[in-house]
Amino acid sequence: MIPEEKVREVMERLSIVEVVSDYVQLRRAGANYTGLCPFHAEKTPSFNVNPAREIFHCFGCGTGGNAFSFIMKIEGLSFPESVKLLARKAGVEIEERQLTPAEKQAQSERQTFQRINDLAAGYYRTVLEQKPEGSIARSYLEQRTARGEIAETYRLGFAPDRGDGLVQHLKASGIPLETALKLGIIRKSDRGWYDLFRNRLIFPIRDAKGHVIAFAGRVLDASLPKYINSPESPIYHKSSVLFGLDLALPAIRTENSVILVEGYFDHLALYRAGIRNVVATCGTALTSHHAGLIKRHAARVFTLFDSDAAGRKATIRSMELFLEQRLPAYVITLPSGDDPDSFLAGNTVEAFRTCQTKARPAFEFFVQSILASTPLDSVDSKRRIIDEIVPTFKKITRPLERDLYEKEVCRLLEIPIHTFRKALGGITLSSQDLVSDKSHPHKRGDSTQEMMLSLMGLYPEARAEIISYGIDNIFSGQYQEIANFIATVPGDENSKNLQLLIDSLENQEHKNLLTKLLVSEEHLAGVNWHTVLEDCLRAVKKKSLPSIQSLTAKLRVLDQDSAEYIALLHEINDISMRKSKL
Repeated sequence: MIPEEKVREVMERLSIVEVVSDYVQLRRAGANYTGLCPFHAEKTPSFNVNPAREIFHCFGCGTGGNAFSFIMKIEGLSFPESVKLLARKAGVEIEERQLTPAEKQAQSERQTFQRINDLAAGYYRTVLEQKPEGSIARSYLEQRTARGEIAETYRLGFAPDRGDGLVQHLKASGIPLETALKLGIIRKSDRGWYDLFRNRLIFPIRDAKGHVIAFAGRVLDASLPKYINSPESPIYHKSSVLFGLDLALPAIRTENSVILVEGYFDHLALYRAGIRNVVATCGTALTSHHAGLIKRHAARVFTLFDSDAAGRKATIRSMELFLEQRLPAYVITLPSGDDPDSFLAGNTVEAFRTCQTKARPAFEFFVQSILASTPLDSVDSKRRIIDEIVPTFKKITRPLERDLYEKEVCRLLEIPIHTFRKALGGITLSSQDLVSDKSHPHKRGDSTQEMMLSLMGLYPEARAEIISYGIDNIFSGQYQEIANFIATVPGDENSKNLQLLIDSLENQEHKNLLTKLLVSEEHLAGVNWHTVLEDCLRAVKKKSLPSIQSLTAKLRVLDQDSAEYIALLHEINDISMRKSKL
């Protein structure tokens, strides 16, 4: 763990403008600097850097943070790695703490595993490019337009039809075979050691930093299984690795989107065509870990799976995972019988981009798929369709989407909305109901709470006054969580402490909201913070009072001579007088 004083020292020696300028051309714009956002494609600058507070925020894609956050996102690094990178730039020496014996052993073992995989990748590569046994694979790759530079980019190799070629190569390199056995690329039987891969084209599987962590082997004929992958190992976990992520990251940062495909050759075909923001699953079904990994790097995802039954099933499964991650997902549909490789072999990149622009939202694709396979010719059919739609529909969290899809589903099924709501278990999905959803209040935006967060971040005196009033009495939902974080910032050394605060926010949406509020002071220019705070507190007090409209509705159903009617009437008058004084 890096000591906090070292993190502060790096902050003090480097300005965020200096850090960001290595990646973005910035221009002065008042108190801030602006430029084209490196995290999404744009023509008009919406990326702002505030040198006084050492933070950045893009008003286009919503990304925000400090210098460390910027480096983490643009370089794909962890927080400690980003601190170390900037420490080198700033000339700050960070002493590593002594590793425990167990940590030293784990580190040494991981380095050994990495060396074994590098040796294996080199062996397969040499066989493909230089050995007579590789001629069949070279011919195969020629036919698939995957030789030369593209083969080098993917580090493609070939495992010859020999039982112990890799075993002998590792032995000659001084590798203990029992250690290599843990990676699963060689096996052991009563008859001795032998290779996992034989007579297969080899795709090295790499992590986000480009390190080889596993392999996939493809046959060159029609025999089965078509692919076999390295088994799980201490450095390879299928459920959290996406093939080609290391190649895709630069383009993902520009496009702010990911295209997800099933196969290695699907990935290669798109990459070869210049479509670089592509990843693939490693011979396994998409998992929540995969979905979370994609969300960490991109704002939306396009799925491009086969059009057969298995492909449709995979598309629907991925849709459910992306709904759970609240990540917008779209389905690219190619002409029947085409996969990315065959489509791009006969069409231009522009034609593919046209298919991408016509991609349908995943839930819409899901509903249309059900309707295409189940005719609307009976009450029983409609009931079965609704039963199939409802569990997935409940995972939609965006209010507007829920309203629109509810109306669309009811239109397609020719049923009244109340029938569908009944199937949902009585859940009402109107916009009005979802306004009160406090799980994500900043999605719609509460101007009063956002203004008070700005005051807390920008004025230590306002922060103290709000804290004394009681954060729980003012804020709700995520605003309350962020306010509690800001309350921990001391009044002195404000900008540096705010940077540390931003780093301590684990929720990226909280971080984005906070940088949006603090990156600019234009909304507070020329105003007295005391006056603004008084207005905000007055608004909070008004909001906390019971609704006169709801009380009046109760009044209508009561007997005018009853004691309850008289008491309620007095309560309404009292609330009216209190509101008028605020």
